[in-house]
Amino acid sequence: MRRKLALVSTLILGVGTIAVTQAAEAHSQARPDVLLAPDLADPEVVATGLTVPWGLGFLPDGSALVAERNSARILQLRPGSAPAVVATVSGVAAAGEAGLLGLAVSPTYAEDGFVYVYFTSASDNRIARLRLDAPQDQEVILSGLAKANIHDGGRIAFGPDGMLYAGVGDAGTTASAQNQQSLNGKILRMRPDGGVPAEGNPFPGSLVYSLGHRNVQGLAWDAQGRLYASEFGQNTWDEVNQIVSGANYGWPTVEGRSSDTRFRNPIVVWTTAEASPSGATIDDGTLYVAALRGQRLWSVPLDGNGGAGTPTALLQGQYGRLRTAERAPDGSLWITTSNRDGRGSPAATDDRVIRFPAQSTVAGG
Repeated sequence: MRRKLALVSTLILGVGTIAVTQAAEAHSQARPDVLLAPDLADPEVVATGLTVPWGLGFLPDGSALVAERNSARILQLRPGSAPAVVATVSGVAAAGEAGLLGLAVSPTYAEDGFVYVYFTSASDNRIARLRLDAPQDQEVILSGLAKANIHDGGRIAFGPDGMLYAGVGDAGTTASAQNQQSLNGKILRMRPDGGVPAEGNPFPGSLVYSLGHRNVQGLAWDAQGRLYASEFGQNTWDEVNQIVSGANYGWPTVEGRSSDTRFRNPIVVWTTAEASPSGATIDDGTLYVAALRGQRLWSVPLDGNGGAGTPTALLQGQYGRLRTAERAPDGSLWITTSNRDGRGSPAATDDRVIRFPAQSTVAGG
């Protein structure tokens, strides 16, 4: 069931934020069955001509930040305005799937001004934080993650607990995923300064939150605080997993589902041809997953108990390879294409960032 929200007014040009009018609020109170959902039939192209936009996050003013994998640039996006370069991350060594990957805005940005990035350097994958007014003063909070031209993971996101989570790929060394001492092939959970949280992590003194992963690139939480992750399989099955502290998700022993009780099974599997799932976001009871090879947006109904119903393919073949999906604070859904990553067939306007506004619906209608 989608959240009960007020109807939103039109977009304020040049600002990129959504205002809620008093009339809309009154209407929402009078009609509690009126809900909002992304209107996929009303796309708005926010930016064109980008090269592999990867991480995406939102500032308190409603504008978006997007990280370009190959250029190491961070751009600020506002609907109706040209993208503005606000920072270039130093030390990025882009090659293959590596480069400037995930981006997360501090949940206390108004106080600290921090933007977090996950990127590949000449020697490793690392997580750093910086301020847009002084990006040269980069603070590395975690380094030493094995890097490769494949399976670098890269998604970072703040959970509802205020901790920073990171999907770290196996970097092509499959045994790392089952090695508890390695940070590769894992989902990590850390304090905003990169330290091990005082509580909540399953292994004392370790950032490891879950293990047995091949290449997690999507992290999202539901309204009850449960974490879901999208993950690339190898040759047969891609996955969505509901992530539990300390659980082992089987890679490389298992790809997809199994009867091995040592490992936790995914709640959704797809063939690699129809998915190759990257970014993920949750709009109340629906998990949206951006698919690269599958060239579609998957809509996965969550059952409210950590499981999932039957996924539906959306936007199939309309925009090519999709890298990232994020729900904006105003209820809109933003996606990025990844057609210039060396595996796509780019259109003249690629890569693009596309916004789908929230639309009103009637519950049960």
